[in-house]
Amino acid sequence: MNKKVTLLAGVSLAILLSGYTSAAHAETFKWAGTTDPQTMDPHATNSAPVLGFLNNVYEGLVRRNKEMKIEPALAESWEQLGADGWRFKLRSGVTFHDGSALTADDVLFSYERASSEESDVRSWFAPVKSVEVVDDLTIDFLTNAPNPLFPDSIANFMIMDRDWSANNAAERPSKEAENYATRNANGTGAFTITARDPGVKTTLKPFANWWDELESNITEAIFTPIGQSATGMAALLSGEIDFISPIPLQDVPRMKERDGFRVHEGVEARVLMFGFAHQADSLKFSDDVSGKNPFQDVRVRQAAYQAIDVDALVSKVMRGNAQPAAQLVSDAMRGYSAANASRLDYDPDASKQLLADAGYPDGFSFGLQCPNDRYINDESICKAAASMFAKVGLNAKLTSMPVRNYWPELREDKFDMYLLGWSPGTFDAEHPIRFLVATPNKEKKLGSWNFGDYSNARVDELLPAIQTELDDAKRQAMIDEVTKVMQDEVAYIPMYVQPLIWASKDNIELTQRTDNFFILRWVTVN
Repeated sequence: MNKKVTLLAGVSLAILLSGYTSAAHAETFKWAGTTDPQTMDPHATNSAPVLGFLNNVYEGLVRRNKEMKIEPALAESWEQLGADGWRFKLRSGVTFHDGSALTADDVLFSYERASSEESDVRSWFAPVKSVEVVDDLTIDFLTNAPNPLFPDSIANFMIMDRDWSANNAAERPSKEAENYATRNANGTGAFTITARDPGVKTTLKPFANWWDELESNITEAIFTPIGQSATGMAALLSGEIDFISPIPLQDVPRMKERDGFRVHEGVEARVLMFGFAHQADSLKFSDDVSGKNPFQDVRVRQAAYQAIDVDALVSKVMRGNAQPAAQLVSDAMRGYSAANASRLDYDPDASKQLLADAGYPDGFSFGLQCPNDRYINDESICKAAASMFAKVGLNAKLTSMPVRNYWPELREDKFDMYLLGWSPGTFDAEHPIRFLVATPNKEKKLGSWNFGDYSNARVDELLPAIQTELDDAKRQAMIDEVTKVMQDEVAYIPMYVQPLIWASKDNIELTQRTDNFFILRWVTVN
């Protein structure tokens, strides 16, 4: 199928500037975060820093609005093809940043790329049997079974231009090495990337030919990663930046009282948890246990669970700005299991007894891997948890590192236990089951973030039924069963739901979404 190319030549200056002048005046906006997106490739890394940032540059068939509801994006409409799948009708006249016209062939290419073995988002397409181009503006996603959640599940499926990718040898994503798409982008979104210096600065400007209306007066946006919270706060207070996310919890009270600034507070859809190396034959970082893996025993996993005083973590480390969690989704998510809402009690004595029953009366040492720039107070949480573990004889050898090094370590199985935060992209309990709990299977695109290789045959049996069941009561009963299995087997140790704590100058208007994505098109500088 030949691509049509839309030329920008001849477009009047007034039209070119129309995307920049939606508010009374225009401004440069400077913002900071603790984590730099490790790639500009929308299919290479399935992480919030990458997907959140690239939602400003690339677009999907659908998107989420300010209230997290699905709405049309590159697809102006969609319909269910009975039990066979979904048909998407593309918006006419959409162009990529280089001027090329969007067609259904680009969507097909993006599916092939995003569902490839090299992709980190391939699990999104586990239900898809095939994708068929109907015409230039119509495309069908055919599924293995009825899939009522499919449009919600692809809100972050970003569309790339086939020709641009081919011309720059970026036909497939690259997780480890770099390719052209790692540092460069050609989306259809509201902003274009004009300069990219990884780990230092990324500069964007509005896309003059964007198909939608820009609710922003930004003429230039500059993102700077600042790993040290004190440095970030100093930059905000000195006026070097306009916005930062997150801010240290201990700084919230004084920021609320400081003239000229504003604190934006909310609750993120992210549960923080510890995971285990379930399938490892032996511990990798123990000084006193060799040739076996105590965490394969559910009694040991439960001992670790009950050694953690989550209320203390919430009140002291998180300063009351979090809520305890008993499962892998918060109670705001669809499919939350009210039948399994209770956590196991904090009980060090029970932990010691469980360890003794499992054959470890004196405990043992193990490696605990944690990031130090990915989640709010992540390293502090791990230090506090390590101290709690030690009181029952579980001696954690804590290793913390920047997230750019952390994910590769986990994917290379260099851990005994690890910290993970998960926010379901579909806002549905099926999402973490598919990514974190299903037995890893590359062919079926399942379990791509199940680093510890947890596996349960009943969970694997129920997941396809959960994905296709149209009766809410029947579906919830299956989710309840899976949740109980995860809790009984202590597949993970869920701890708390992370807060959203942002700060800005008081002349900044913005939207805080519960997925912690920062969307530039809703930012206004007054």
